[in-house]
Amino acid sequence: MKSTMMNVPLSLNHLLERAGTLFPATEIVSRRPDKSLVRHTFGAYYRRTRALASALQGLGLQKGDRVATLCWNHHAHLECYFGIPAAGGVMHTLNLRLSPDEIGWIAADAKDRFLVIDDVLLPLYRQFAHLHAFEKVIVFPFSGAPVPAEFTDYEALLATGDPVGFRYAPHDEDDPVALCYTSGTTGRPKGVAYSHRSTILHTLVASLGDFWGLRGTDVVLPVTPMFHANSWGMPYGAVMMGVKLVFPGPHLHPDDLLDLITLEPPTLSLGVPTIWMSLIQAYDAAQDPASPNHGRWKLPAGMRSLVGGAAVPESLIRAFDRHGIWILQGWGMTETSPVCTVSYPKAELRDVSMDERYRRAAMAGVPVPLVDLRVRGDDGTDQPWDGRSVGEMQVRGPFITGSYHEVPVTEDKFTADGWLRTGDVASVDALGFVKISDRTKDLIKSGGEWISSVDLENALMAHPAVAEAAVIAIPDEKWSERPLACVVFKPGQTATPDELNALLLQKHFARWQLPERYETIDAVPRTSTGKFWKLKLRERFPA
Repeated sequence: MKSTMMNVPLSLNHLLERAGTLFPATEIVSRRPDKSLVRHTFGAYYRRTRALASALQGLGLQKGDRVATLCWNHHAHLECYFGIPAAGGVMHTLNLRLSPDEIGWIAADAKDRFLVIDDVLLPLYRQFAHLHAFEKVIVFPFSGAPVPAEFTDYEALLATGDPVGFRYAPHDEDDPVALCYTSGTTGRPKGVAYSHRSTILHTLVASLGDFWGLRGTDVVLPVTPMFHANSWGMPYGAVMMGVKLVFPGPHLHPDDLLDLITLEPPTLSLGVPTIWMSLIQAYDAAQDPASPNHGRWKLPAGMRSLVGGAAVPESLIRAFDRHGIWILQGWGMTETSPVCTVSYPKAELRDVSMDERYRRAAMAGVPVPLVDLRVRGDDGTDQPWDGRSVGEMQVRGPFITGSYHEVPVTEDKFTADGWLRTGDVASVDALGFVKISDRTKDLIKSGGEWISSVDLENALMAHPAVAEAAVIAIPDEKWSERPLACVVFKPGQTATPDELNALLLQKHFARWQLPERYETIDAVPRTSTGKFWKLKLRERFPA
């Protein structure tokens, strides 16, 4: 017997057509460099995106050619998300927070043909232009200033396109649509190429009610950069569901974000813990009647907030919940598109205490549909889901990469039976909740026993005086390794090591797990994607 279903390829083009047909009046709001707001509708977005695709074909874009973007979050970047693959190309988001040398290396490795760049980022481009010769540099006049004569004006290019007569490039659902490089903290970055099929499946799964829960009435504020794992895939979901988008542009300072949230209240926001920590600290400080910002901001009650990219401390979840905002933590990687697990309140937790809800919310969460997850022990066997047994987390699924762009498959990244090795050490409990102990390279082995740096960090950040804390291993002649805690205190506040240790003991750490010593630092060094860059701390505190 054969299936009677139509064999219709999954395609991003369907989402674009859907947006233009069903949601032409929905708004897209973008914040310019001068902090003014520009508004478009999905109807205008649809026409502009098709014009971009037509114009790129007019430039000679061929199927599979890479078109790089070096842009902040705004409407033109969203046009690239759909316009480049519509023309048959592959959108390659360059991370503007990397060093110029690294950006240039990545562009050359990807063999990018064209570049779409914000005019305000041209000084950065000029620092790596010698490392890769783009055939054409297309400048989006984000600031409103005239585009320098040696470049192609994005708006002028769109005017050459034919949005009505444009025809989508023929494609297969497994053809690539986007390319994103890993952060590369332990070596050269590697490219992950997403397909029409993987992107559509990821969008459908992530949009489900217990995860993004996207609704047509939503207003989404994507603070997560569109160059960071495609803003976790949210641009695709927003276009599919026709939700209003509010793009922050380059203004990610807490005060600027709070101004924007007050002006254009979102129902759903997403960002990394660093941004959310500083935002809630600024908001809480403004509640003091003596503060110059008193009464300036308003947080939307009931706003949902997706936070990921690094471990979310329980203290941050509690801080937002005090204002009626629930943080939903997710875990993923560039390699997983990225949504892989989400810590949502399962039905079995309906009657648990709030302390238990907070504890669960601070975990990496439960695997989303279509993702298989296992924890593989050092002996090569799968660990039981008992909440105690740990090993390396490994995953597989239709939106998880099976290789890297033009890089041989190696056993340190993929298992012999085809699972992705995440490099994260984790356990899974009977309800399917994943608890990540650490990255394999960040675990501390003291006297033959493992200490989780993540657990120590999250506990220390619960202290009212602590803004951030990062824990690394330092060599020890007797115990092999011991924990060193690097602490950033909130302005005007401090705490002694004895006070911090007392907090850890209250949270049931054993005395041998307490940090060997504490160092006060001004800021925790971070990677380009906002994660703690512990390599830099190990270089600073080698002993």
